[in-house]
Amino acid sequence: MPEVICTTVYQFPELSDAAKEKARSWYRELGPHDDWWDAVYEDFERVCEVLGIRLKTTPVRLMGGGTRAKRCIWFSGFWSQGDGACFEGYWSHAKGAAARIREYAPLDATLHGIADRLQAIQRRNFYQLAAEVSHRGRYYHEYTMSVDVTRNSPTWQPPTEDAEDIVTEALRDLARWLYRQLEAEYDHLTSDEAIEEGITINEYTFTEGGRRFG
Repeated sequence: MPEVICTTVYQFPELSDAAKEKARSWYRELGPHDDWWDAVYEDFERVCEVLGIRLKTTPVRLMGGGTRAKRCIWFSGFWSQGDGACFEGYWSHAKGAAARIREYAPLDATLHGIADRLQAIQRRNFYQLAAEVSHRGRYYHEYTMSVDVTRNSPTWQPPTEDAEDIVTEALRDLARWLYRQLEAEYDHLTSDEAIEEGITINEYTFTEGGRRFG
């Protein structure tokens, strides 16, 4: 014979502290929403534009059969040795980049320093430097980025001896900066405050012990 079983369920604020922790653990295991990194990528693309970096793209097939261009940005994280972020693109002189990055991110000393270094090495090379950044290998961190620095001199002058090292390290520092932004965003999305907000918005209910019921 069918049985009717009645269960008392609770909203998150009504749970005990121990039950709340169990409820948070359940929601945290779901992970952040798909493409949670989109806002960080958009910010990074703007930073690249200011610094004179044109990101490469790769075609991605859509479910409807078409394709779209995806920026060549990758990362892995956040708990293993070798985690990091990297990108592919083309860098050249961007007039006023040091001032413009301060307008865009007035409190970010790391970005200011990267822009200053790139501008200084361009000045020593009469603003003729260019670089191609390519990804190598199956991992994603700053040291998987290969940086090829050239100089577009009408008299065939080579880059100054320090140009390749300075440009390479500045662009790798930019990849490190990106990774820190991604890590900070992930930490925010998986914080207790964000977890509780997600549970509340979705109106999940739980048993007295904190097990998700509905």
